[in-house]
Amino acid sequence: MIKTPATLLMATVAMAGLATLAIGQARMNVDNPMVGGMAMLPSKNIVENAINSKDHTTLVAAVKAAGLAEALMGEGPFTVFAPTNDAFENLPDGTVGKLLMPESKDMLVGVLTSHVAQGTWTSERIKMAIKDGRGTAEITTLSGHKLWASMNGPTNIVLKDEMGGWSTISTYDVMQKNGVIHVVNSVLLPKM
Repeated sequence: MIKTPATLLMATVAMAGLATLAIGQARMNVDNPMVGGMAMLPSKNIVENAINSKDHTTLVAAVKAAGLAEALMGEGPFTVFAPTNDAFENLPDGTVGKLLMPESKDMLVGVLTSHVAQGTWTSERIKMAIKDGRGTAEITTLSGHKLWASMNGPTNIVLKDEMGGWSTISTYDVMQKNGVIHVVNSVLLPKM
């Protein structure tokens, strides 16, 4: 192949474009973690991103069954503590099936909205509230129920629900167009 100045210029431009794309992809993955094997894009809303996560199919199905998808696609901002499929599987046998039944819709809405807070509660904001609260920060959810955040070690934030259950945030600060998602390893249960 003859390397003319024009072909060298085109090759250089193509290489620069690929490098820029790779740097942009790497930066996106650093700035916004991958969840469920998929990129969570800050230009999408909470529901649009959650639909793409293979680790949150149960949560997405529950949000749709509860009729909350449209609300969570709204302006917000919202903070969602998003339980994984494994978190739902760790509930007692039959719980998820029961919650997804039409006659359990009110209970399902209560459970799901106990995972959502108004505003953008980034990990830094939660840590600051924990510090200001001398070890515990109280977060009121959209359902009106409470969660209590505290530190488990120097970097891990854990959440306590109204039933005394604990959940660890496993992925922090997944920024969305209308808020932030933190992936949690347990379903947070309100007193009902």
